[in-house]
Amino acid sequence: MKWLWVSVVVLILDQCTKLLADALLGAYQSVELLPFLALRKAYNYGAAFSFLGDASGWQRWFFIILALVVIGILVAWLRRLPATDTRARLALVLILGGAAGNVIDRLVYGYVIDFIDVFYGSWHWPTFNIADSAIFVGAFLLILDAFLEHRKASSTP
Repeated sequence: MKWLWVSVVVLILDQCTKLLADALLGAYQSVELLPFLALRKAYNYGAAFSFLGDASGWQRWFFIILALVVIGILVAWLRRLPATDTRARLALVLILGGAAGNVIDRLVYGYVIDFIDVFYGSWHWPTFNIADSAIFVGAFLLILDAFLEHRKASSTP
């Protein structure tokens, strides 16, 4: 369980940046940092891409319970992984830290604070946060790990 410090770092970084964005940015105010990147505060009452964001409120508790179940599964999976499986361990603790960061927002505020806006011209990717980034990178690493393990297993006679 020595890898959990990564989850704690993700969680602290996520919560601190959300608090800063919430305090310093007005609702939907945009501060351009680069020609394709801006800070823009948004409150997400749903899940990824604001899925179920306009539901009547039940989704808050649904996503909290779902995240807590996923966190439990990730911790159990992490405990069963061999110590040498560093890529999968890193992937799981990144997802774990991100899930915990977003669940804290849902518990405290009832929504998730998003503030990273990636765009090209008038096209904008849905606004996201550090927790979402950690979940994305963790999921990518899990897929990469599965692909590389499959290649390794199929190449050995």
